[in-house]
Amino acid sequence: MLLTIFLTIVFCVAITLMMFSAVAFIQDKKFFSSAPKEAQEVIIPREKELFYGARIIGWTLMIFSMLLILGVGVISIWDGFRSGFTFLHFFARFVLIFTVYKIYDMICFDYFLLMKFKFFQYYFPEVDSVYSGRKYGYNIRSQLLKLFVIFPAASALAAWICTLFQ
Repeated sequence: MLLTIFLTIVFCVAITLMMFSAVAFIQDKKFFSSAPKEAQEVIIPREKELFYGARIIGWTLMIFSMLLILGVGVISIWDGFRSGFTFLHFFARFVLIFTVYKIYDMICFDYFLLMKFKFFQYYFPEVDSVYSGRKYGYNIRSQLLKLFVIFPAASALAAWICTLFQ
């Protein structure tokens, strides 16, 4: 259980690092495909780097965060094999990681960073009008769909696949 909690924290840190590198350093419009259509329409493509080497730093952080996410997956599965996990054990581990991540995403990213602290608007001030007046970030329906349907289904599928290889 402690390993699952640790892996959940690492997963959330990796996602945070990925978001930070995309928004603050790389600043490529392609990374904002999950933003509302109104925000995507007003985002001005950034041809010039924020400062010299910003994109190199951003891509380095992005690759590091992807490796962390891959590591969470590998260690989750490897430890499950080593510990003789059943389907329910694997499912519980995967669904816990995804559920905590999604709640973290909804609270920290969508509410605090986007709405309260206006982190995204700091780097892309043109989207401020899209988010002004909102009490919550965006995509609440898709966020809840992921939380209650997609992530549990993906966790069940991953757990089933893991049990096939034991």
